[in-house]
Amino acid sequence: MGFLAGKRALIVGLATDRSIAWGIAQAMRREGADLAFSYLERMGDRVVPLAKQLDSEITFPMDVGADEEIANGFRRLGEQWRHFDVLVHAVAFAPREALAGRFVDSTSRDAFRVAHEISSYSLTALARASLPFLEARAGSIVTLSYLGAIRSIPSYNVMGLAKASLEANVRFLAADLGPQGVRVNGISAGPIKTLSAAGVAGLRKMMGAVASVAPLRRNVTIDDVGNAAAFLASDLASGITGEILYVDGGYNTVGMSFPPLGGEG
Repeated sequence: MGFLAGKRALIVGLATDRSIAWGIAQAMRREGADLAFSYLERMGDRVVPLAKQLDSEITFPMDVGADEEIANGFRRLGEQWRHFDVLVHAVAFAPREALAGRFVDSTSRDAFRVAHEISSYSLTALARASLPFLEARAGSIVTLSYLGAIRSIPSYNVMGLAKASLEANVRFLAADLGPQGVRVNGISAGPIKTLSAAGVAGLRKMMGAVASVAPLRRNVTIDDVGNAAAFLASDLASGITGEILYVDGGYNTVGMSFPPLGGEG
């Protein structure tokens, strides 16, 4: 029996079988959780078959950029489930043109608004909609961040600001929802070649740099992140909230890199 047996998880943001959300979904299902998925309308043909691979028949369209869409999505979910235990927020977006070139040149007012609304505010909106389903349960909310929230990363630009907002969101939600028994945490994953990450210029160079410096000397995978998310969602992490867990092979801990042993001193 897995450590999520008897729990239900709503996963928001699954796009493909190469997305971090897929790694999370696989890990949670492996550990016994029943799953439900929301998706953007245009992603339905991809997401529904993936959900079925994990024994889930609960899928519904929901655009987190609109309050009415969120309300309709949770109404649909309520027709199937009266409660759930875990909310996975795997949603981020900024216009492609904002993720290349100089920060000051690429960051328009509209790009700033969209990045923060979709990547950060949506967590607050989804948490609010989830509360009736999490009532009287030891609930867990997990979201996804990146090192660009606290350090400048080439071409990450306005998304770094949005992730900084998201991490603050985690702390404020954790403080607000903790008395109700709901924990809120984030995972700061290393760079992974996903559909959304492909929009960041220089991703391949970024991954090469991380793999050469990170203590584990490799990039992380969606399975690495999925396992961490399953842990945070479980009762094994019952005392953890308001935290950002780094799953990046230790890259965030490195102050400078040194040549391999045997190189120049």
